[in-house]
Amino acid sequence: MTNLAAFVEQFRFAKILIVGDLILDDYLWGTVERISPEAPVPIVSVTSRTQALGGAGNVFHNIITLGGQAWVCGVVGDDEPAQLLREKLKTCCDIDSRNGSFGLCTDHERPTTQKTRIISHNQQVVRVDTERAHDIDATLEALLLEQITHNIIHVSCIVISDYAKGVVTAPIMQAICKLAAERKIPVIVDPKVEHFSRYNGVTMLTPNQREAMSATGIWPSSNTSFELIEQAGRAIQNQQQCDAVLITQGEHGMSLFEVAQETRRIQTTARPVFDVTGAGDTVVSTLALALSAGASFYEAAILATHAAGIVVGKVGTSTVVQEELLESLTSYGTEIVK
Repeated sequence: MTNLAAFVEQFRFAKILIVGDLILDDYLWGTVERISPEAPVPIVSVTSRTQALGGAGNVFHNIITLGGQAWVCGVVGDDEPAQLLREKLKTCCDIDSRNGSFGLCTDHERPTTQKTRIISHNQQVVRVDTERAHDIDATLEALLLEQITHNIIHVSCIVISDYAKGVVTAPIMQAICKLAAERKIPVIVDPKVEHFSRYNGVTMLTPNQREAMSATGIWPSSNTSFELIEQAGRAIQNQQQCDAVLITQGEHGMSLFEVAQETRRIQTTARPVFDVTGAGDTVVSTLALALSAGASFYEAAILATHAAGIVVGKVGTSTVVQEELLESLTSYGTEIVK
């Protein structure tokens, strides 16, 4: 088998453009000692508060911590969460080596998307979302496309991080696919079911099992039957006319579908799972870097499995650093189920 570590060492030459929904992940950490007398809910005594980059911002952060170079384009509101998000983006950029930059457009009519999670004893108690998820208007689309067109000349791969918060519109996707085809740049999409019709002709789609089954009308979406997963993967590939589909299946690993290739199933590395938040972001980040480094879809998927196995062992929105990925490749075998 190819030395997968060699691809990781080439990540530093990868230049990735991320387009999508920027999210500020807000965490309130505390303890629960009693139930409220007002309603049957726990009372959380907050001890600390932290923020992290979510959505497209988390993809950006992952690519940088894995050693790649990244540009991110998205939309924020005119509010305090937008300022915090900008500060987080600046913090994870190493300005000296110029491995990160961002072009954000401001929508004065919507708040910056924020997910506030209240966590007690490493368990999420409740999540509060602040957002307006309608598609951005034509004026913002034009501003965003200016940013995309300006940055696309530098990159080796494009990641679309679609959280259905309004940025990944049909015109934006059409323009990106056209620009990418002209430059022969792969486009990887972390999709949302309601937008599947917008992804025609992209290089690779990475739905999770629920998304894949829902998009193809297969029920129940929790069914792990290989035959049904196979049916969903091939249907998506044919409908969207993409080169590859990678269905992520949590503890059951991943299934890779390529044109004119047999389906390959990749087992996950066996580790304790604490939090799956942001695991999809880690998967697309690793895929983009690996493909930019010359890996095949299959080799890239194995690397993504290792990276996902690391990040789900951490609480909250987290990233993977290159050293962790190399250690995982050394410590865990990559058993493939035929």
